[in-house]
Amino acid sequence: MRRITLAIVALAALCLGATAPQPEGIDLGDILQHAPAPALGFIALDVFVDAGNNELAAWQIEYEGAAAGGGAVTLVGVEGGSHPAYAVAPHYDPAALAGGGRIIIAAYTTAADLPSGETRVARLHLAVPAGAEIDHGITLIAAGARAGDRLAAGVRVAPFEDEATENRREDAPQGQDQTP
Repeated sequence: MRRITLAIVALAALCLGATAPQPEGIDLGDILQHAPAPALGFIALDVFVDAGNNELAAWQIEYEGAAAGGGAVTLVGVEGGSHPAYAVAPHYDPAALAGGGRIIIAAYTTAADLPSGETRVARLHLAVPAGAEIDHGITLIAAGARAGDRLAAGVRVAPFEDEATENRREDAPQGQDQTP
């Protein structure tokens, strides 16, 4: 009974406070409407694993992004890769998307057709402070072959370029400016 009474008193206090008169000359609506929102930009990063001449059956990486000069980097999405074996988004803890700029992602496949060489295995989507330079830290935790043997592999991230941009660069004559 006491909890119900306290809840009613708290609710009444909130209602009275919400209707309390505002000081003259101050319009809180104008203040809130004109308050600057933090400027955000969105980027996508492609994650590549290079297994050399070996077939890549499994991989695990850790990514950590930080904005140079401060500001938060927030992971907002994870996509699969370009090879059919890794087209589905890799495994990760969904809480990492709410927890900042660090994530561990991994995938394995038993597909008959496995990639070798450098393969885009995932795409990360980030919300970043607009105009900020981002420091990308990426570490290959593990890479494995079909039989489960550990592979010596490389890993890197690169800014996403849409397929149209990639095709224009491939079609450009050698020796000419290939930027869109």
